[in-house]
Amino acid sequence: MNWRHKDLLHIGQLSAEEILHVFATAARFAEVNERPVKKVPVLKGKSVVLFFAEASTRTKTSFDMAGKRLSADTFSLAKTTSSLQKGESLKDTALTLQAMRPDAIVIRHWQSGAAEFLAQRLHCSVINAGDGWHAHPTQALLDGFTLFQVWDSFVGKTICIVGDIAHSRVARSDVEMFTALGARVRICAPRTLLPAAVSSWPVEIFSDVETACLGVDAVICLRLQLERQQAGLLPDLREYARIYGLAPRHLRQAADTVKIMHPGPINRGLEISAELADSGASLILDQVTAGVAVRMALLHLFLTRTQVAA
Repeated sequence: MNWRHKDLLHIGQLSAEEILHVFATAARFAEVNERPVKKVPVLKGKSVVLFFAEASTRTKTSFDMAGKRLSADTFSLAKTTSSLQKGESLKDTALTLQAMRPDAIVIRHWQSGAAEFLAQRLHCSVINAGDGWHAHPTQALLDGFTLFQVWDSFVGKTICIVGDIAHSRVARSDVEMFTALGARVRICAPRTLLPAAVSSWPVEIFSDVETACLGVDAVICLRLQLERQQAGLLPDLREYARIYGLAPRHLRQAADTVKIMHPGPINRGLEISAELADSGASLILDQVTAGVAVRMALLHLFLTRTQVAA
């Protein structure tokens, strides 16, 4: 496939065929990651800036590792160590970085639309590593790749996403991707944690976790953003854990082969029981492993493309 995109801003810009091409490319790099020497020279001479204005462990580390395993040079920039801390605008910071001629900028930012703002102004590729509540396309792709390694196809599968849907960029991107691949998607959350326009989403909406999990093939738990509790959007945390924290009782009537996922970091005993997080059904650590392979695939596709998107 001739990769036609300059940037990765949201899942909706990718066709189902392109998503599956990312998975196929990631599968090849997953094999590299199992070798004694986990390095290939495909991006030697390329440079990638990791511009993380928000804290991150998994995403930033896996992009850094992905770049290095492809022999690219990676450079990290955080808000606290950049001129953003001194009041410099996002535009001026981005133009300064562009003047250094990187081949790609991976950005995480607290403002929705920040990645697109940069992409419109920069010649290099921009990869969205999470912007506000808007999108987290690389997390969705690694979630999809994790399940694809188990299923091979999403047609006929039902996936339930449980937790703070309203403030989750992961939920938005997962819904887009799984729907594009032919899966049925359910969401389950308290009414206060559902988006205002959720009725327009291509999903089934539930308020009871056990009912939402009937017959499902996979459940994705979302991180509970504890600051929402202070804003009055949540009941008492103990009550939330009792009602919405995923536990074995919720999965009694799920598919026998149901898979459990979580983008991390996990609040054990709040969003998900420790028993499920550590169970044989859990793919949580598989997601972390998949993250490196998927981000290797994306860096490879974007930094070796030969055609600019129309």
